[in-house]
Amino acid sequence: MIYPIVKYPEPILTTPANPVDDFGSEALKKLVADMFETMYEANGVGLAAPQINIGRRLTVIDCSVGENAEEKIVLINPEIIHFEGKQTGEEGCLSIPGFRANVTRAMNVRVKAQDVDGNWFELDGAELLARAMQHEIDHLNGVLFINHISPLKRDLIKRKIRKMQKESEW
Repeated sequence: MIYPIVKYPEPILTTPANPVDDFGSEALKKLVADMFETMYEANGVGLAAPQINIGRRLTVIDCSVGENAEEKIVLINPEIIHFEGKQTGEEGCLSIPGFRANVTRAMNVRVKAQDVDGNWFELDGAELLARAMQHEIDHLNGVLFINHISPLKRDLIKRKIRKMQKESEW
């Protein structure tokens, strides 16, 4: 099932998500599959549950955008436990379509998370994967990529979105 993607400024996007606790359930497995399907339909590399109006600490990532099944990652109740280095690159967001900005993030991260059965694991990410992990975990904490850019650029994006809302284009 393809979910509609929630757009900024919906409150769920700025609200910290609740932990997942129904490990191993068919409902959780279906939600994960549906999130991948929704993300691929939108040509994204990551999707967090709050972006489909579900306030749970769950995100899916695939930097190959569906080209390599081995790159599919599911992070449940994730936290970043190590940051290293720095990278600056352009980011966008499925919940803020049409807007992109340069964001500085860690070059390498280590994430501790659970899988769909509740097993804890650690995963290292570098470059694009590290950026995607940080971006998606931010979503679970109620933080958007525009929170990482200058107040001037952020206000400009918010003004454009308000104008688009008034004109029923958002």
